[in-house]
Amino acid sequence: MNNKALVTGVFTPNVSPNFLSQTGWAVLRAVVGVMMIHNGLDKLGNIESFAEAYVQVIGLPFPIFFSYVAAFTELIGSSLLILGLLTRPAAVGLFSTMCVAMYHHVLVAGLNIPYLELSAIYAACFVFFAINGAGLFSTDALIANWLDKNAFSAQAKQIMRLEKAYQATSIEKEVNAMVK
Repeated sequence: MNNKALVTGVFTPNVSPNFLSQTGWAVLRAVVGVMMIHNGLDKLGNIESFAEAYVQVIGLPFPIFFSYVAAFTELIGSSLLILGLLTRPAAVGLFSTMCVAMYHHVLVAGLNIPYLELSAIYAACFVFFAINGAGLFSTDALIANWLDKNAFSAQAKQIMRLEKAYQATSIEKEVNAMVK
């Protein structure tokens, strides 16, 4: 795989040109990103307390250092997620912080669902974006389109034509069913 294909692959989202679907992806990115920025700011608000209560408990060395890593991963990764820029790498970093959070929750409270709930929901959202990318309403999609104008545009246009053909066929079937 050449470098251009690798870079384009990082930015190119899975494409479903359905407007509502893509709007949903953008809203999910924004909401989850804003909430994670809040979490990162909370950590920075009292880094020593977070390091003692969370990082030291799970036995990681250099708890202050890893607390800063978690906080800045959440701040920077979430900002990138909101913008839809470098979404896959940002989502992988954020997923990693949620894995550590879930490990902490299991270590402290066992498999207590209410305690694990929020971290697991965040982790699932980040896995979704790590796999699917940011969607069409993102900076990644703009960059992918700019890097490989013909391939990305052609793929999106082909999917849109297929979707329109499918919708036309569905309407035709409904009309035929009504006539019978």
